[in-house]
Amino acid sequence: MTYGYINSFETFGTKDGPGIRFVYFLQGCNLRCLYCHNADTWHKGKTTKMNAEEAFHEIEKVRGFIRTGGVTVSGGEPLLQSKFVLELFRKCKANGIHTCVDTSGNVMNSTVKEVLQLTDLVLLDLKHIVPEKYRLLTGAELQPTKDFLHYLALIGKPVWIRYVLVNGYTDHEKDLHQWAAFVARFPNVQRVDVLPFHQMGAHKWENCGKEYTLKNTPATTREEVQKAEAIFKQYLTTVAESST
Repeated sequence: MTYGYINSFETFGTKDGPGIRFVYFLQGCNLRCLYCHNADTWHKGKTTKMNAEEAFHEIEKVRGFIRTGGVTVSGGEPLLQSKFVLELFRKCKANGIHTCVDTSGNVMNSTVKEVLQLTDLVLLDLKHIVPEKYRLLTGAELQPTKDFLHYLALIGKPVWIRYVLVNGYTDHEKDLHQWAAFVARFPNVQRVDVLPFHQMGAHKWENCGKEYTLKNTPATTREEVQKAEAIFKQYLTTVAESST
């Protein structure tokens, strides 16, 4: 029996896919993003352990509330636990529940491909388009995420892409043009969201005993988000209007 290591779950999520959603935040991540607001999910540690049957039982408790939404697995990086997600999504699909994966696209194997076959929507975080800057920002390589997006296009999987706007890191105009031009190549991208950087996750770094290098970086303003959106709209018709 496969178990999932779960940091937490949300029964009334409205920001992790369409409609009202049940969101599982899984433990473990292979990226070390400087602006991560869930630094407590990096390592498995002492977390709740559930099998797919137990996890689905929690979903069933609120099934009436998510009937116009569905289930999202987030993290951390949920595809590091692809066997658990696969079993959970099999139960969801057998019961007619919409499924969504929130991922950095940095993990790909045969089990992940099976998960994607049972996934209705992928929320993909494409954090930067310049390899060196992506590495500085995340501690990982960019190419696997680009390959992941190419694979999603190959299988025709609907994608929403999110981009976090961070002063001094992801807000350079040249990079924004390059990012948008790349994303515009993929017809399966249904939506693009520019998300403002904030400091709300800083306390988690402190609680984990980690140095938060962006503690003096200002939160992104509405005007800055709108400026980035305007650049993206030169290439894309799928940019969502910010509510910042």
